[in-house]
Amino acid sequence: MKYMLNLYLLGVVLTLLSVFVRLMESLEGLLENPLPGSPWITRGQLANTEPPKGLPDHPSRGVQ
Repeated sequence: MKYMLNLYLLGVVLTLLSVFVRLMESLEGLLENPLPGSPWITRGQLANTEPPKGLPDHPSRGVQ
């Protein structure tokens, strides 16, 4: 009887662990790819911002 109880508890623990891992994976996916229109800005989005580029050189200028 104790053996069956141990197997049952092991099954419960593994199920809870599986649910926890799936929850963490889904949260990680939301942090990396937020939904469109979401007001949250992630650290990766802040790091990828580039300064605005200036106007390109005029093509008629020759190299002197």
